Amino acid sequence: MRRAALNLRLLLALVATAGLVTLASACGSSKSNANNPTNALAHSAYKAEAVLKPPTLAPPLALRNYLGKSVNLDSYRGKAALVTFIYTHCPDVCPLITSNLRVAQNLMGPKIAAKVQIIAVSVDARGDTRKTVARFLAAHEMTGRMQYLVGSTRELARVWKAWGVGSERDAKHPEFVEHSGLVFGVSASGKRTTLYSAGFKPADIAHDVALLANG
Repeated sequence: MRRAALNLRLLLALVATAGLVTLASACGSSKSNANNPTNALAHSAYKAEAVLKPPTLAPPLALRNYLGKSVNLDSYRGKAALVTFIYTHCPDVCPLITSNLRVAQNLMGPKIAAKVQIIAVSVDARGDTRKTVARFLAAHEMTGRMQYLVGSTRELARVWKAWGVGSERDAKHPEFVEHSGLVFGVSASGKRTTLYSAGFKPADIAHDVALLANG
């Protein structure tokens, strides 16, 4: 419940920030859409829970993956990217996000899936080792389908701060990390465009990726 509350608080904070985010409601009435052309566009185009209006350039993201290879978000320009923040010992939210991303990827079909890169950034510098990440990816059938980025606490903290992501070790249960379980949709032009909470519907992301890949 604490993780869910943290995710909700961050989502609401992003929605409130400078009016840049428009909530995309699946049940928006035609009347409200007619009164707000911007919302109508967001509702008709994307199925994300939130859409940034206007999209903003994605913060820097350059780390090594769990195999030691350098990965830079900028290198995926021309593709959509789905960026999330997880850790391998997470008992609930992270497995849910990862499994749902796999389902979304399967729903896209091979042609659309080839236009998106899924990137997971560790929120646990100590616990996310090469072995634990390899086991986690294998368990969720995401080996070779997701870039899992790791680093020192200092390296990761810079990324967390740039992306507005919270990460705090649980004082009573130090093996657990309280973190922001969100997925960011980044367009092919490198702009953060959509936002999904941990309980997103895979079909929504599968739908939005085609739009992000052309954005």
